[in-house]
Amino acid sequence: MRRKILFFALIWLCSLGPAHAHFTMVFPGKHVEVSASDYLAKLGETKTLWILWGHPYEHQLFDCPVAPEVSLRDPEGNVEKLEPKQITVEGKIAYEVSFTVEKMGDYVVFVKLEVPEHDLVDYTKAVIHCGEEAWFGWDAEVGQEVEIIPYTRPYGIEEGFVFTGKALYNGEPLVGASVEVEKYHTKEVAEQLVEEAEKKFAWDPAMMYTRVTTTNEKGEFAYTLDEAGIWFIGATKEVEDGLDKRGVLIVPVFEEFPKETIAPTKELESLEDRVSSLESKVGSIKPISPSLAYSAIGISIIAILLAFASLTRKKV
Repeated sequence: MRRKILFFALIWLCSLGPAHAHFTMVFPGKHVEVSASDYLAKLGETKTLWILWGHPYEHQLFDCPVAPEVSLRDPEGNVEKLEPKQITVEGKIAYEVSFTVEKMGDYVVFVKLEVPEHDLVDYTKAVIHCGEEAWFGWDAEVGQEVEIIPYTRPYGIEEGFVFTGKALYNGEPLVGASVEVEKYHTKEVAEQLVEEAEKKFAWDPAMMYTRVTTTNEKGEFAYTLDEAGIWFIGATKEVEDGLDKRGVLIVPVFEEFPKETIAPTKELESLEDRVSSLESKVGSIKPISPSLAYSAIGISIIAILLAFASLTRKKV
């Protein structure tokens, strides 16, 4: 009996899919309906950010296991520690930090979260942008053990852009590393997507949640962010006898801008005018009886036959 129980237990364990990717999520705005615009700020604004732990794609939140270490780099390169305050979001333990936007440029919020039960140390970065054309600071290296340095500016981009960057481990290129790419969804959207994925790809629905690429010999990678929303990009340094180290960059993506439209050309406008003119002329024609219409068609056919016969005689 015991052998049977062990046998079925092993079958059950083997049937389980791989663990879905947990991420440290940094969301501005004190809500989970986060959008790309939330990562923009006005001068003088107090920006509040929530730090959550969970699965972005499936919108599954878990208790944040420990208080994260949070730091802020301002546009001029000054770094300060932010004191996280414990809060509750959707019934789960989360944390909150705030700072005042006092300068134009890019603020980098970077977080360290150590999670031994997942054999992971997560190093996450989010960029908060302030100011018209004050595009500096977004590619700064902040000294995380594993860190993603963007080549593509991580704001002001729209769906369909190819995002490029490099992964570093202790300041050196992280070669041949797995890079996970995952999009965040709100709860209602996530439930529908997960249900559909589990039906259509029952053998491995998680492959649709977490996309994967690999860094090259320079630690570089590229991936197309094909939908608007909040994307998580994480490169992992696997450690044999210790906790894996992962560097994550959060990239907000706007909807297509501008929306695709067909601009009227002179030729198109001219054609439209001609069509309108013909429509008005046709509308002014009085209807004729069917008998007259058939007579006109018959006369036309006879005229064509006579013309053809005349041409034939000339050739002969």
